[in-house]
Amino acid sequence: MKIGIIGTGAIGGTIAKKMLVSGHSVKVNNSGDAEKLKARAEELGVSAATLNDVVRDVDIIILSVPTIAIPTLPKDLFANVPENVIVVDTSNYYPFRDADIDEIKNGKVESVWVSEQLERPVIKAFNNLLAETLANGEKESGAQNRIAMAIAGDDKEAKKIIAGLINDAGFDAVDSGDLSESWRHQPGTPAYCTELTAEELKQALFDAVKEEAPLLRDKTIIDLSTLPSYPSHQDVVKYNRGLFKKNPKSL
Repeated sequence: MKIGIIGTGAIGGTIAKKMLVSGHSVKVNNSGDAEKLKARAEELGVSAATLNDVVRDVDIIILSVPTIAIPTLPKDLFANVPENVIVVDTSNYYPFRDADIDEIKNGKVESVWVSEQLERPVIKAFNNLLAETLANGEKESGAQNRIAMAIAGDDKEAKKIIAGLINDAGFDAVDSGDLSESWRHQPGTPAYCTELTAEELKQALFDAVKEEAPLLRDKTIIDLSTLPSYPSHQDVVKYNRGLFKKNPKSL
């Protein structure tokens, strides 16, 4: 498939590399100048594209930028993008980074807000794993203890296609429901960055409590940022699992 990715950070860059290895055609754009974009694209082994070109003649557009950057995208960016092109949102809202977005703070589901900003339907995916997990936690399809990724959206056929990309990346896909249910795998929930199998992830999605998620999200940032040294990847996973008394997996 032909994939355009906006954002080449830890998540967007990893997705780009994995999609390329899986045989997809990938072009990327980021907020850097032309030379920095070219250098990053060469590092990833994919093509560099202008913002207007990255959304042109593709099957899938993946947005991998901070939530606060969504409204800064050109208002007409998708004006000539056909309706059958799937747009994927990978973002997670963190107030310390993204500032106060009143609608989200007042309870609007993050990816519903993103969809409204873009005036396009979106599929929520690639958001509930740490970058290190996404980069190195893959396993072959059918492998024991294969880590799963959640996916939400209102278009069932689009979700099937993105589930295929998730499988290409080395993970199982679990459908969490309509886009309005995507909060179930946002920060502060049992499904977020806890490295669960498909069956465990289904239980974690069910156990999520919407009102508690923002509080646990903010607690996590405070707790991890006040540690004397930066925690290891496994320590972060262990911490996230330990936030919940009903834990589908223990270390």
